[in-house]
Amino acid sequence: MAGDARPPAPAPARDVDPRVIAFYLPQYHPIPLNDRAWGKGFTEWRNVGRSRAYFEGQYQPRLPGELGYYDLRVPQIMDQQAELARAHGIDAFCYYYYWFNGTRLLNLPLDNMLQRRRPDFPFCFCWANENWTRRWDGMDKEVLAAQNHTPEDDLAFLRFIMPALEDPRYVRVNGKPLLLVYRTELFPDPRATAERWREASIRAGIGDLFLVRCEGFDPWTSPDSIGFDASYEVPTFILPDELKVANLAPLKVAPEFKGRIYDYPRIVDFYCNRPDPPYRRYRGPMLAWDNTPRHAERAVVFHNVTPQEFERWMSDSLAHARRRFAGQERLLVVNAWSEWAE
Repeated sequence: MAGDARPPAPAPARDVDPRVIAFYLPQYHPIPLNDRAWGKGFTEWRNVGRSRAYFEGQYQPRLPGELGYYDLRVPQIMDQQAELARAHGIDAFCYYYYWFNGTRLLNLPLDNMLQRRRPDFPFCFCWANENWTRRWDGMDKEVLAAQNHTPEDDLAFLRFIMPALEDPRYVRVNGKPLLLVYRTELFPDPRATAERWREASIRAGIGDLFLVRCEGFDPWTSPDSIGFDASYEVPTFILPDELKVANLAPLKVAPEFKGRIYDYPRIVDFYCNRPDPPYRRYRGPMLAWDNTPRHAERAVVFHNVTPQEFERWMSDSLAHARRRFAGQERLLVVNAWSEWAE
């Protein structure tokens, strides 16, 4: 492997600012699988454009701004996105990676980014290691691309992404490439997977990995219990009923709406005051969440979202990262950069 392409690992320093990493969905270009499932040329722009509001004050349809209805088949779009991200305090993108037993989906933008070596912007990967289904249109039992987690597939996945892990832009924590996993509970033995990956990465000359799991469908498993280094929170998964908007009458909710409407300031309070666990858990402050384009009358919506409330959540999370972690372990994940349908 091209070990000399990797920058030297800097020594951890207590005065390092937290790095803000935004999740990036590489979806906005047509692929054959989506053509078959939802029609020729489908991207989620189709859902975004036809969305509607179900109550007063709901910001739908939520239409794109500076870059319009972009197409990620055009490599320069990613350059422009990186410029926007850098100008607004984002330090890196975490690209969702779609690998299904050797079959990749939504890979064109990532392949272009790696081959062009542009944009010159830090990145890492999150393996979205669940089945690809038609969940958002209510057909979650219809599997479009299935996962089959085996020891052989664990190693095949890691070996395939190894060149990216050696890219000088790839995010590292104390010299270790940062790799996130969306659903560790789907591995038959996640600790064995972690050990397999670490051994393979060290043998390849890349060195150890910094492994982070999502506290989503399984928020109870501690990362250390399965050989991972940390976890990250996704606030849409833990939303107690007391965070809902208390009085819906002023919103004049459409009678067909059967979803849930949460009060954003209450969510901010909840997550800013959530007790720390005895392991590394990275904060995940969120922008406005509204998956109406995907789920229509079954949507989950954050209401009363303001820039001031998001700033409060971000400021508290940055202070938490400085207080709780040191050096390059000071990370913050933001959901999300480009999930327009949610």
